[in-house]
Amino acid sequence: MRPTIGVTTYDGKSPYDLPIVAVNTAYVHAVLQAGGLPVLLPNQLSREDWMELVPRLGGILFTGGGDIDPVHFSGAHHPRVGDVDEERDSLELALLRFVVEERKPFLGICRGCQVVNVALGGTLHTHIPDQTRTDIRHDCYPDLPRTHIAHPVRVEEDSQVSRIFGEPILQVNSLHHQGIRDLAPALKPVAYAPDGLIEAVELPGHPFGYAVQWHPEWLTDQQPTRNLFKAFVEAAEKK
Repeated sequence: MRPTIGVTTYDGKSPYDLPIVAVNTAYVHAVLQAGGLPVLLPNQLSREDWMELVPRLGGILFTGGGDIDPVHFSGAHHPRVGDVDEERDSLELALLRFVVEERKPFLGICRGCQVVNVALGGTLHTHIPDQTRTDIRHDCYPDLPRTHIAHPVRVEEDSQVSRIFGEPILQVNSLHHQGIRDLAPALKPVAYAPDGLIEAVELPGHPFGYAVQWHPEWLTDQQPTRNLFKAFVEAAEKK
């Protein structure tokens, strides 16, 4: 039986202006391609609901989306902070801490990388262009395709994830305006953009605990990306 992967979602509106639970299908395709069965996790789940559901899952994919409310990390407020959803923040921060404690495989993507860092005690730049010195455009949206290669990423050779990617330099897209500022004490930085921004982290000692700041679900034509999702699903299968 194929392993089930919980996929976090966002709340949106249908063309008929009705409330919906949604996720970009690129995440679903990436999980299916890697051999997993995606299960959507609505933000409306109570603690009792997700405590009953999550033990049945092989792993959880923390997806991209709106900004985490800066109150969760004493962050600097900025006019560009947007699409904050307290219900989603509360669910995902609690879920991340749970899967860490229960040693359940997880993968964070973009916002998901930030959730991993914040949940474990780290902080974020709330708007990179105004709070760092960089010549790199990290927020390559909405005017560029999501597959647009924005910059290279250097992967640390001594990291666990380097063996998964199989390449020391990755070419990635970039669809975020926030990023890791202070790294959570439990995490290890394992990949960097040319301007020094942390682009990937891992949780040492965890069966599979990784997060990346770019969006690999749009880059499944790349072998390192396929390796990442395949390794995630394989780890979930062992649970």
